[in-house]
Amino acid sequence: MKGLAVNVAVVHDGKILLTQREDFETWILPSGGVEEGESIAQAAIRETKEETGLDVELTRLVGVYSRLSNMSPVHAVLFAAKPIGGEIKCQEGETIAVEWFAFDEIPSPLSAGHKRRIEDVIAGISGVAVLQEIKLPAMPEKMTRKELMELRDTSGLSRQDFYLQLFEQAEIKEKVEVSGMREDKHE
Repeated sequence: MKGLAVNVAVVHDGKILLTQREDFETWILPSGGVEEGESIAQAAIRETKEETGLDVELTRLVGVYSRLSNMSPVHAVLFAAKPIGGEIKCQEGETIAVEWFAFDEIPSPLSAGHKRRIEDVIAGISGVAVLQEIKLPAMPEKMTRKELMELRDTSGLSRQDFYLQLFEQAEIKEKVEVSGMREDKHE
């Protein structure tokens, strides 16, 4: 469903699972769109399996993160999860790395908005609603994903350098619209 996505923070033994995206070579939580005919929870489990190879059990609804910017708006529902099976592997055309990171060793660069999401998972937050407004001065007022990929491919820069250059002048504002609650334990 257009504009609705899921993020999944798989947590195990004090570590969080991140994927490195193929399109910009940035680190991100397993993520993807919700398909017609599936629930948000089903999309979260499917996307995690597709992008990481792991089967997961969702353990907590962390919150909803609304990204409004020059790019297509996305409302991402973030779940915490624990692994219950499968083997780590990359998804061709989507991920180039899948790795566990200690909470105090989160890699960079992260995709825009994911630093806050990872911090909320680690802090044990549940029920938060966050508005993430991202203004990219280097981009036209509205740009489709296809147009963004064409711009990346004709830039002459590496995928990661293109992303970093695009976001180095970004104005990012975050507003907590619903504060949520903290849990005392980690998954």
